[in-house]
Amino acid sequence: MSAAAIEQPFDDEPFSLTAIADEIMERHPGYRVEIIGGHLLVTPSRDAPHARALTKLMRPFIAAGLDDGDTEVLQNVGLWLPTGAEDYAIPDLAIVDADIDDHLVENNAYDPVCFRLVLEVTSSNWRDDLKTKAVAYAQSKVPVYVVVDRKHQRVHVLTDPNGEKYEHHRPYSPGETATLPDSIGAEVTLDVDQILKAAQRKTD
Repeated sequence: MSAAAIEQPFDDEPFSLTAIADEIMERHPGYRVEIIGGHLLVTPSRDAPHARALTKLMRPFIAAGLDDGDTEVLQNVGLWLPTGAEDYAIPDLAIVDADIDDHLVENNAYDPVCFRLVLEVTSSNWRDDLKTKAVAYAQSKVPVYVVVDRKHQRVHVLTDPNGEKYEHHRPYSPGETATLPDSIGAEVTLDVDQILKAAQRKTD
């Protein structure tokens, strides 16, 4: 899979990035389109290992009770960003407050105050997940950001957003376990080896 930042070439005419994003999604079903820092980020449909890793990741959150009561475990829900008038991201997975429906901003994106954790599984756009989105999510004050880095075989846990960065960034290697902050609503430990194996293509 690949991702590309697309800049609007018309400098003298008013335009809507949201309208362009909607048109791309209409013409290319399955593509994910986000607007971050005034740029369109277009990512083709996920491959099977990407989806498989998300399934594995949901299980410990659900087992910890985070899909009931005060929180929900959701995939691909829009997060409104403070980085621009039309900016929004669509994290692969999120732990959100159960009253998220009351916090719709627009364009199917919700106020970041509802998000306790966001998680991305990288594709070929790993730089965006580790850099561009890390800044955007920190600016949005999302408390915990987790990145499953398939290229470098790491799971990154970023916490304590402060301005344009997270104060704490801990990469975990295969064989380690990552215990997430209980601020997400429960204690959750991720098996790094299991997640990274799920995110790899199966071979005969």
